[in-house]
Amino acid sequence: MLTRRQFVATALAAGATTLYAPVIHARSSQGKLFYATPDDKHPILPVGPGIVPLEYRKQIVPYANNLDPGAIVVDTRNKFLYLKLDPGRAMRYGVSVGKEGFGWSGHANIMRKVMWPKWTPPREMIARDRKLAKFANGMPGGPANPLGARALYLFKDGKDTLYRIHGTNKPESIGRAQSSGCIRMLNEDIVEIYQRTVMGTDVYVLGKNG
Repeated sequence: MLTRRQFVATALAAGATTLYAPVIHARSSQGKLFYATPDDKHPILPVGPGIVPLEYRKQIVPYANNLDPGAIVVDTRNKFLYLKLDPGRAMRYGVSVGKEGFGWSGHANIMRKVMWPKWTPPREMIARDRKLAKFANGMPGGPANPLGARALYLFKDGKDTLYRIHGTNKPESIGRAQSSGCIRMLNEDIVEIYQRTVMGTDVYVLGKNG
């Protein structure tokens, strides 16, 4: 059974934190800077100041547990994602998590990684919002797509959990419970996580009551 004490308590221990700018490359397009890699087909606009509270911006924090470097822990209660760096530290990112009644918790592995993924709303979501019916066969990847610039697909015991860690075109949702269960990150952050993770990466999602 996953508990917050196992993975998170020491991560919030006293100690200085350091804010870090995204490590993805910046290039110019029509006079405006955006974050991108050479393979990106669409711009990734940087998030301006004041949209996301500083506590939810990328930063290195103290983090001691027995997980291997590279493992990911999602704390849905506090709306943080931790990428383990070494025995005493992690990179912490702000996320948006599932609304009340939506979400998944447990251990899974990243088994698929997609740039600018296609989004197909589940039938249950279409039933709740008929405006989404036009995307029943999928919305192509791009800036308007709710999965954002990247998606990491979580599998458990070889089966797709249907939950993702992905980007967002709504940066103002970071730090809130506004998604339909998946884990949203800033596009600039999910690009970095995409680059840092490999197939099989362990992901631990802690429930809000865990």
